[in-house]
Formats: sequence, C-alpha cells, structure tokens
Amino acid sequence: MIARNHWFQKQVIQHLEALQSRRPFKTLPILFTYSYAALDILRYAKSKGWMTVLGQIDPGVVEEKIVLAEHQKYPDLAPDWQPVPPEYWESWQTECALSDRILVNSNWSKQALQQVGIAEQKIEVVPLVYTPPVAAKDFQRTYPDRFSYERPLRVLFLGQAILRKGVAALLEAAKLLQYEPIEFWIVGRSEITPTDTSSRNIRWIGAVSRSETAKYYQQSDIFLFPTLSDGFGLTQLEAQAWKLPLIVSKFCGEVIIDGINGRILPEVTGEAIATILQNFVEQPQLLIKLSESCHPQSVFDLSQLAERLQALTQTKISI
Repeated sequence: MIARNHWFQKQVIQHLEALQSRRPFKTLPILFTYSYAALDILRYAKSKGWMTVLGQIDPGVVEEKIVLAEHQKYPDLAPDWQPVPPEYWESWQTECALSDRILVNSNWSKQALQQVGIAEQKIEVVPLVYTPPVAAKDFQRTYPDRFSYERPLRVLFLGQAILRKGVAALLEAAKLLQYEPIEFWIVGRSEITPTDTSSRNIRWIGAVSRSETAKYYQQSDIFLFPTLSDGFGLTQLEAQAWKLPLIVSKFCGEVIIDGINGRILPEVTGEAIATILQNFVEQPQLLIKLSESCHPQSVFDLSQLAERLQALTQTKISI
C-alpha cells in the first residue's frame, strides 16, 4: 500500500510538471489531495507557493488506536489483521503540517485530529455528498402490526464486516436476542472469522454488487451502523433515502437526530444494540414514526459541497 502511494505521487508530480510546461498557470493554483498519498505532492506544491488543502479520509491515528484495542479484545475474530507501521503515521503528520487547510467529513474526525495536536482553525467539516436514486423517492415502507418468527424484525448491516465497523457488538447483540423475533442480515465482504456461526438469527449474505444493495435496503426494517470509528459512513445516507430508520454510533458523520429519524447508541456494545432492538420488537409503531422522518437533507446536496469548497479556499489562516 505504501509503495503504491509513492508511485501515485510520482505520477501526479510528473503530470503537474507537464501541465505547467504546456500552459503556465496565470494564477497560483490551489492543490487538493487526499491523505496518505499526499506528502510528496504537498511538498511539491509548497515549493511552488501554492495553497494546499488535504482531504482527510478518516479520523487518522486515533482511529487506528481504537481499532487496535478492539482487535486485542477480540483476537479470534480477525487473527490476520495488522496495524500499519509507525512511518505511515509519521508521514501523515507531515502531510497535515504542510496543508493550509484540512477537510474532514464529520465532527468526529475533527475531534480525532485535534486529539493529536492539529489546530482546530485549520480543520473544516464538509460532509459527504449523496444523490438518492430516483426509485427511492416514491418508495413506500410498511411494517407489520407485530413481529413474529414468521415475520421477524429484519436488521440490516451493509458494508465491510470488520471489527472497526462494530461487528463484534453486532454478534453479541444477536446472541442476546437469539430467542426474539429478530433476524440480522450481514451484507458485504467479511474479514472476520466468527467463533460461532450457528446462530439461528444471523444471515451471512456476503458481498453483493452495488446494484443489488437497493434490494436489501428495501426489504429490511432497520439499518444498523455501530461503527467504532468512521470518517462519515455513506451507507447512512443510502439507507435514509429508502426511508429506512437507522441505529448508529456517535463515531461517524452526523445524519441521525436521536429519536427523530433513528437512534444513536449511547455506547457500542451488544447490550446497547439489543436494548434498542428489543424496544422496536415491543413497539413496532416507533419504526413507522422514524421512517416517516427519513428524507434527504439539503446539507448533503452537491450544491452545498461547491459552496463549502469555495469558502474553504478563500479563507486565509495563520497557524
């Protein structure tokens, strides 16, 4: 991965040099580049006097420490996982130092960067953009009057099945709820090795194509996103577009208003997940109210991104 990142940066610098030789820039450019494959590019840009903006794709080294602790807690679920070497984070810290502004997608990422000494005034929160599919606009979601073993509450987890995404807590919740009319659907590539795959209330569906995901959003009753750390989590917006209520953690992009269009976990544990799901089994009408409040929010429109990026590059700061 590190070797590939170096190769990419070399190609970018060669391309920038070629651009300048063919058509010299009339004004100093603003360089935008994404984290972890940016150091050489940023050094090049600074040598030319350009303004630099770093797109930070995740919460950085703070996230790595959280994930490491989770793997130490559940060593049997992902025995092949390895943390990146220290020089990876040393390079990243230099990227941050060379950047005039750093763009993150959530307040959680901003907090994580501040924890390692990056100045608050250097960081700008710009959420991800999402345009819902046309078919989702008129989709009508329905719920049964009561859940049963014949028609259980269908809980969808869609994405990489890895410890960082809170899969250990999901498995614990499934075990706690194994005698309730609840079924967990795990959709996506899995990198974990469950010690017990016999649980009757878990369907390991595996990886599916992008075109197939809409089917699972439509057929499930609630979306579970118990991530331990995420720069944002675009699946939140995808689920919401299909009027699917969400259960999410506090460690991702801000999409959910607790009790309005979903529920925010007080902590990422099996007990916390089980408590909320048990409440929905007992009161299915709560899901109807949450679903009715799930609709696209203008803050995630493409036009909002354009305005935020313009403002970002027009603001001068001193660090």
